[in-house]
Amino acid sequence: MSSLFSKTIALGKELKITDQEFANLRDFIYEQCGIYIADNRKYLLENRLGNRLKKLNLRNFDEYYNYLRFDAAKAAEMKKLFEVITTNETSFYRNPPQLQVFQEKVLADVLEGCRGSGRKLRIWSAGCSTGEEPYTIAMIIHELLQGDVANWDIRITANDLSERVLESARKGVYNEYTLRTTPKEIVQRYFEQEAGLYGVRPEVKRLVSFGQINLRDKGQLKRVERSQIVFCRNVIIYFDDAMKKQVISSFYDNLLPGGYLIIGHSESLHNITRAFKPIHFPGAIIYKKEE
Repeated sequence: MSSLFSKTIALGKELKITDQEFANLRDFIYEQCGIYIADNRKYLLENRLGNRLKKLNLRNFDEYYNYLRFDAAKAAEMKKLFEVITTNETSFYRNPPQLQVFQEKVLADVLEGCRGSGRKLRIWSAGCSTGEEPYTIAMIIHELLQGDVANWDIRITANDLSERVLESARKGVYNEYTLRTTPKEIVQRYFEQEAGLYGVRPEVKRLVSFGQINLRDKGQLKRVERSQIVFCRNVIIYFDDAMKKQVISSFYDNLLPGGYLIIGHSESLHNITRAFKPIHFPGAIIYKKEE
């Protein structure tokens, strides 16, 4: 069956989104993945989706909305939609003060608790983007355990909405800019440099398992193995309060008793939940699920 929108359209001027088109697409995106786009960010949809309309030879945003709902290729286009509406600005060792607290307080505490119970460590990186965060976590684990890593059962589950960024994450090859906040000794120990690019070493990649996940899908979240630590940094800022409560509740259920939730340094669980105990450190607030 041919596409419903196979006719070639001549696009001589920039596409503008109407208020109704924006409302339809905003609500559709929210229903699909929980990302809420406020009215004052209408330009974001217009700018980011304009190229998709041109690529598909569509005349306006209403046709794109119907393409997403009814076209035979809607599943493939949904992946493209997720790619263009998500922000993937990240780097290795992002927010060093928070990571220092993670290494010296949170991870050290969890590892100590695991030593007498099978040496099994599970960490979930939700919204992992192109992989810098979960690989950073893996490097910090190596720094703490050193040669003892081989004697542990360690898995970092790393998920994102976008298949494209996950493909990049699995390759584990980065440019110098993504290492801008990474200590030089870490770069030397855990990366292989070639032709101006930096590849994550196999012993680091071995600890991380990547997979696609939609944080709006409760069923998908329930299938994630229970964790001692959940990272979800700079993700919930894109959700409205209802979606934030749903996602944070899922993280709470996933965490083992005594587990820790780490969110972005500019994010807060204020007015979202009181289930966690906030622990204040210099440069970071960590949320603990009490035992």
